[in-house]
Formats: sequence, structure tokens, C-alpha cells
Amino acid sequence: MKLLMSPASPFVRKVRVLLREAGQTDAVQEVAVAANPMDTPADLVAANPLGKIPALIREDGPALYDSRVITRYLDTKFNAGLYPEHRLWEVLTLEATGDAICEAGVGVVYEQRHRPPELQMPEWMDAQWQKISRALDTLETRWISHLKGPVDMGQIAVGCALAYLDLRHDARNWRQGRPELAAWEADFAQRPSMQATRPA
Repeated sequence: MKLLMSPASPFVRKVRVLLREAGQTDAVQEVAVAANPMDTPADLVAANPLGKIPALIREDGPALYDSRVITRYLDTKFNAGLYPEHRLWEVLTLEATGDAICEAGVGVVYEQRHRPPELQMPEWMDAQWQKISRALDTLETRWISHLKGPVDMGQIAVGCALAYLDLRHDARNWRQGRPELAAWEADFAQRPSMQATRPA
């Protein structure tokens, strides 16, 4: 299998962390592509008509895309146990929360990188950060006990999302007023799978 990816993408990182948690890095070849919403490479479009990463090229079926589809597929294929049945809905909700943080954060980056300064909308970017802020507050107050439980895909998604905020939105200081979440992130970031997938 081949994973079309970019190391800086938090969605890609989720898949890469899963592979390391499952001990299956040799099963998937990581292929870096220059993903750009304004100029999508042909090989990426061939795998995913939406032109987004990650995309997983399989030998026994069509390519899979969307990080949640890929992680669920690989978890099942490798019996990794990162979607435990007895708390599946909590794991999926937590994963969706992490992904939503990333979607809003990536949207702001695209606004800043791909629109001329005179056309950028500060109000829209602030609204995206409000979404992120509400999600972070909910993680702090509602989900912290789950985050501290056995590792699962929800935790991986949140860990990758918080790391992405550090990478692209460090000036926003997401840790302020969220001591429990900040402490959890500091510990989770030390996992070998997270250390091995840190963007350069």
C-alpha cells in the first residue's frame, strides 16, 4: 500500500501515528506529494478526485481517502484496537472533534497563504478560531477523563490537532486557561509514535 501524504498535515499525521502504534510502518509506503488547493498534482487527483491528502492506494481495491476512512480501514486490517467497540461512539466523537479543530485551523492557513491580503477576511478567520476555542474548552471540561484513558484513535486525533495548533497558530496560545488539556498534551506528545511523526 502507498500513503500519499505531506508530513505537515495533521490529517496525514493521524494515519502515520496509527501505523506506528500498530507496528505496521513496513506495510505502507509513505509517498510525499505537494498538496496545494490551487494546484493539485495529477497523481493525487487520480487517487482522490477531491485532491486532498491523505489518500491510501491499495492493491486489492480502489484508493481510500479521508483520514477517518483510512484510519478505520487500517485499524481493522491490522487489528490495532484503536476503535474499541465498548466506547466506539465516544472515540468517534472525539476523533471528529480533533478533525474539526484541524479543519478550522487549516482553513485559516489557506486564507492567509492563498488569498491576497486585501481580500482576506479577519472576521472569518476569527470565527474559525472561535470554533477551535469552543472545541478546546469542551475537551478541557468534558473529555479530559477519556483523554486520560487507554490510547485510542480519538486521543490520536486530538494530539495531532493540538500539535498542529502549535505548528501553525502558536501565537494564539491555546494552552491558556486549559491546564488539564495542556498537561495531557505534554504527556501524549512524548509517545514514540508522536515523536517519530513530528513535522520537521
